[in-house]
Amino acid sequence: MICCDCWSMEEGDFLATRNTLEEIRKKIEMHLGQSVTLKANKGRKKVVVREGVLENTYPNIFVIKIEDGHETVRRISYCYSDVLTETVEITINKDNEQIKVS
Repeated sequence: MICCDCWSMEEGDFLATRNTLEEIRKKIEMHLGQSVTLKANKGRKKVVVREGVLENTYPNIFVIKIEDGHETVRRISYCYSDVLTETVEITINKDNEQIKVS
């Protein structure tokens, strides 16, 4: 048997998380085409820092285009939940001012 109070709390927590993910998506979407610095925690004390361009956003993921020095282009996608859990940090490089999205 599920308690009505517990159910409403769990549902409220779900809605709060969903709204937060939606807010993160909207913040990232506002900066399409801009230069970004991406810091990703890959686990076991491995942190990758890369610079690229915020290329596209989708309902569940966003794509960053990274150009390597050897004329190769890579596209990396991450979930908005990665930003929420701070596995990925995005800094927007705009007019010599850095804006952190989280």
